[in-house]
Amino acid sequence: MPSTAYDVIKPARDLSCVVFASPHSGRDYPWTFLRTSVLDEHAIRSSEDAFVDQLFECAPQFGAAFIKAGAPRAFVDLNRAKDELDPALIEGVRRRGHNPRIASGLGVIPRVVANGRAIYRGKLSAEEARRRIETYWQPYHAKLQSLLDDAHRRHGQAVLIDCHSMPHEAMDGVVRTGATRPDIVLGDRFGAAASGDVVDRVEAAFASAGFVVTRNTPFAGAYITQAYGRPGRAQHAVQVEVDRSLYMNETLIRPNGDFERVRDALREVVAEIALIGQGRVPLAAE
Repeated sequence: MPSTAYDVIKPARDLSCVVFASPHSGRDYPWTFLRTSVLDEHAIRSSEDAFVDQLFECAPQFGAAFIKAGAPRAFVDLNRAKDELDPALIEGVRRRGHNPRIASGLGVIPRVVANGRAIYRGKLSAEEARRRIETYWQPYHAKLQSLLDDAHRRHGQAVLIDCHSMPHEAMDGVVRTGATRPDIVLGDRFGAAASGDVVDRVEAAFASAGFVVTRNTPFAGAYITQAYGRPGRAQHAVQVEVDRSLYMNETLIRPNGDFERVRDALREVVAEIALIGQGRVPLAAE
């Protein structure tokens, strides 16, 4: 089993209402898990948000908390509801209506990784699924909500920046021929998860650092954005998808020659976003 559900880095001084999170960058693949898979140690990482934690872990230097997953996405997906159980993978689970994520094998306990490659030879027991949810999913989400509650209590508002990466090819069917290809996709569930003022400031931070930004297409935000985005209660959630090809070799799953440059640029972005909660720029309520 992975050694920890999450790691949290808190700032020396709590200056910001912003919490940065990386729920898909966990890379603790224990042998007990790998031996149940038909995939090798490289292929099983294909759905991981590799190195995203390294890109955003500077947040505490600017007064904002940072939380990252310990368990890998292929083991348990923290960006799914805990009841998104796949009957094609987990014994004893009954099908309940149509859920496109579950149907594609991407429930809370994933059946596949990128490009639909199966993880397992057969089914998992309901007890194994329950153990993963209780040991990893529930502690991560309890801690995430605790960090947001602390931010709200201290600053009267909380902003979650949920950090992810997207394959370069994800934009192939979205970008018109000749149009500029986005580096960053922000998801606010079309305004339901965060106030326009918050998303405007997040977008401006990326744009000022030289990134091309778009919103909600093709990623509007999944479970975390939906569950934690409560702008009417001054709790905002914005999903950030970064094009992997900017900073890594997607085939080898290694940082590329631009990794440090991109990390430095994102450091400027993180610093700017953290200012949202420092009282210098008050948030508008919706």
